[in-house]
Amino acid sequence: MGAGADPQAPSGERTVLVLTHTGRATAVAAARELVDLLRERGLRPVMLAEEVGDIPGVGDVPVLDPDELEDSVVSGAEMVVVLGGDGTILRAAELVRHRPVPLLGVNLGHVGFLAESERDDLARTVDRIAARDYVVEERLTLDVRVLRDGEVVTTSWAVNEASVEKAERERMIEVVTEVDGRPVSVIGCDGVVMATPTGSTAYAFSAGGPVVWPEVQALLMVPISAHALFAKPLVASPGSVLAVEVLSRTASGGVLWCDGRRTAQLPPGSRIEVTRGVHPLLLARISDGPFTDRLVAKFRLPVEGWRGPVDPLDEAADEGVDGAADDRGGSSGGR
Repeated sequence: MGAGADPQAPSGERTVLVLTHTGRATAVAAARELVDLLRERGLRPVMLAEEVGDIPGVGDVPVLDPDELEDSVVSGAEMVVVLGGDGTILRAAELVRHRPVPLLGVNLGHVGFLAESERDDLARTVDRIAARDYVVEERLTLDVRVLRDGEVVTTSWAVNEASVEKAERERMIEVVTEVDGRPVSVIGCDGVVMATPTGSTAYAFSAGGPVVWPEVQALLMVPISAHALFAKPLVASPGSVLAVEVLSRTASGGVLWCDGRRTAQLPPGSRIEVTRGVHPLLLARISDGPFTDRLVAKFRLPVEGWRGPVDPLDEAADEGVDGAADDRGGSSGGR
């Protein structure tokens, strides 16, 4: 445990763990405000020891040493409020993995697809937390295995994607893609992204993959800059096993990246298997809007000229008017 007040909450006290991108002045200022807001509303903020020293003005806040985390402390937190962008939220996901604690992101980055609120809405966000006015959403994750000669040599996991990439800039990587134990195609490429619906708006999107609504249960496989006639994105069942084998004839092998944070070398002959993760990511949601609105707002998509959905009752009424007009016209013509 780090220095400071005891992070174990007294019985009945509600604890909120605060994680901050301390490299940003805006995040540091937001953290100070968040700690004050939580205290004013009767909630107990806890911070990481490695962060609290970079955030002056938070007082005697209880701290946790990330190298000595106790499951009882983290699991006892009602949620983790994350101040930063999607990268900071992915870091928070590492902290609470295996623990049933939801994350709520306050966006201080750019796009921030995983974030739930913006910096200007911080007070309203804390009000919603204090009132327990939020829902917890489960997001599909990935479990990843690397095998060589039939033996598992590395395991990892991902929220967004596991990407198999070439090891050298000047050379392609040659791989064979596979779904559920059956080969799909041998391709030369810069890599292959295997992603969740959550990750469909991240690296997979940049590689030309489809946007998949987060409530859809599916696994994605998206080639990167493939030199092949068939190199289309694939959407498979959430129960599928996606696999990529680095062909032995690939000169320099490849590299595995999970969420751009965890990495492993892939010598020629390596096999990477991806399945649905055992532990989903829990996200706290306070927004009532659908994912479509989030997509339009985050990518600033042009929607001018949209007239709204068609009301079935209005459509039926219009058909009735048109039908009556047709009847009158037919009757008149028969006279």
